[in-house]
Amino acid sequence: MADQTHVLFVEDDDVIREATQLALERNGFAVTAMPDGLSGLDAFRAGHPDIALLDVMVPGLDGVSLCRRIRDESTVPVIMLSARADSIDVVLGLEAGADDYVTKPFDGAVLVARIRAVLRRFGHAGGGDRTDGAGALADGGLLAFGDLEVDTEGMEVRRAGRPVALTPTEMRLLLEFSSAPGTVLSRDKLLERVWDYGWGGDTRVVDVHVQRLRTKIGQDRIETVRGFGYKLKA
Repeated sequence: MADQTHVLFVEDDDVIREATQLALERNGFAVTAMPDGLSGLDAFRAGHPDIALLDVMVPGLDGVSLCRRIRDESTVPVIMLSARADSIDVVLGLEAGADDYVTKPFDGAVLVARIRAVLRRFGHAGGGDRTDGAGALADGGLLAFGDLEVDTEGMEVRRAGRPVALTPTEMRLLLEFSSAPGTVLSRDKLLERVWDYGWGGDTRVVDVHVQRLRTKIGQDRIETVRGFGYKLKA
């Protein structure tokens, strides 16, 4: 398992859990599959997985609550799985700290592609070569925007001199904005650069992450340009 990407998979449906585990293992992942949220939390703490796949509706501790517990302890990437694409399900999962979501039923190849896309963003082994979007932006030096400082080499952020804790996805999003302050970036462009989507994605992922980023760096730091996207105020 040390040479493989370790996936924690929490799903209460026996058929889906077993079939998905087999599909992931065939693609070279090491999988710990658990049937409920509480056992999933124990497995997360004991196994230190590289990525977590969490079904929203699992017993004991639902997937959204489990995501929050994981996010309190770690920045490990999280993908939520849901049988519904309702806005509430999607937004709750993303607001809890998930990096992406996949709607069930899903094709095994699509799930593997989404997992590898997330892993590339986080630079994990087993997820393929890392697309060095963040590295390309880190051209040295300290970027300052008012009381916000972005260290593109140390991957650290400070606001009014105080450290700001960002998840890797939030950091990549901020790096995209800080690389072109004052320039409007569309949701589709952010999906491509930050989420590594070479195909159409749900722009709600971008919107929720922008809101989460705003709460950490200042609500007025990122401006919404209606009909076009977002920009960082210089």
